[in-house]
Amino acid sequence: MRERAPVVIIGTGLSGYSLAREFRKLDKETPLLMITADDGHSYSKPMLSTGFTKGKLADELVQSDAGAMAEQLGIQVRTYTTVTALDTDRHEIAIGDERLRYSKLVLAWGADVIRLNLEGEGLEHVYSINDLMDYRAFRQALEGRRRVAIMGAGLIGCEFANDLVNGGYEVDMIAPCTTALPGLLPDAAGDAIVQGLRDIGVRFHFETAVSRVDREGDGVRLVLDNGETVDADLVISAVGLRPRTELAKAAGLTVQKGIVVNRALETSAPDVYALGDCAEVDGYVLLYVLPLMASSRALAKTLAGTRTEVSYGTMPVVIKTPCCPTAVCPPPLSAQGQWEIEGEGLDIRALFRDSSSQVIGFALTGKYALEKQQLSKEVPPLHS
Repeated sequence: MRERAPVVIIGTGLSGYSLAREFRKLDKETPLLMITADDGHSYSKPMLSTGFTKGKLADELVQSDAGAMAEQLGIQVRTYTTVTALDTDRHEIAIGDERLRYSKLVLAWGADVIRLNLEGEGLEHVYSINDLMDYRAFRQALEGRRRVAIMGAGLIGCEFANDLVNGGYEVDMIAPCTTALPGLLPDAAGDAIVQGLRDIGVRFHFETAVSRVDREGDGVRLVLDNGETVDADLVISAVGLRPRTELAKAAGLTVQKGIVVNRALETSAPDVYALGDCAEVDGYVLLYVLPLMASSRALAKTLAGTRTEVSYGTMPVVIKTPCCPTAVCPPPLSAQGQWEIEGEGLDIRALFRDSSSQVIGFALTGKYALEKQQLSKEVPPLHS
């Protein structure tokens, strides 16, 4: 008798392991195989931007290694293994010449960092931090150094800036925008974060970008589009993430911004699902923890035999900038309305109201960040 093909999850990040945990609560028998290109350590990715503040090295952020996770969940974990192709007609994945069958397949392989096309001979000093292995390499390179330049003023860039200053480092931020987190916050709230970061010593270079990274002594000299130069020991590139879609596209799955799935997280191929940073659910790519956890719970039920659509409640995002506490619940993409802003300095309350004056989004900084829970009760859920 042919052995039952396992449920296969590709990716052992927060989404993959969260799904495995939720699935094992419902089904302890079905074989479950997880495949990852890295070391398979279980850790909380949001904690990467608090490591200096908390005085934790990369290995101290690890919750369990792959062996411990395999034992704890009764699963098999294959580490340092790169999937090279999907064959959805045969229910197989390819790992080079090896073929593996699956009963159901979950793509939880996350997103890639966007890499800028920079010139110069100092590019080995430019780091992108997208996982624990990246973070470990960056921490090791930073040993004995003190100056860090950050390209990008989005969520990750601002969190790392605050964390590095807390760790005793000098930080310069370079970005083509005019304020922080322009795609997520109204300008007044972004300006509050900028002020908070400036108050602790971060230097900003707005409305320009890095064109070259040249070696300068043991560090680098960044040449900016506006003619300025910035000297640093290391550079963090934090210019955004792009869902990993190449293998899915090559396999014929429907792909837009991410791998397109419905509310049950089903892709266009039978028995293939996508979850987390690589998935586009009803037009949304949600790179945050709360939607990921909601998706993991729903998909676990589906994999265990009860097809379940994900319901997203109101999902505020807390930005880890303790110099200016910030919480945001972005309005829906297609929302019509306007921001109503009050406050000054670090303390901004911005409410996004629709045409009937209903609050459908908010951004809170400084002392107003404490209103997050109360306002979350007023904002309608993204998906009910």
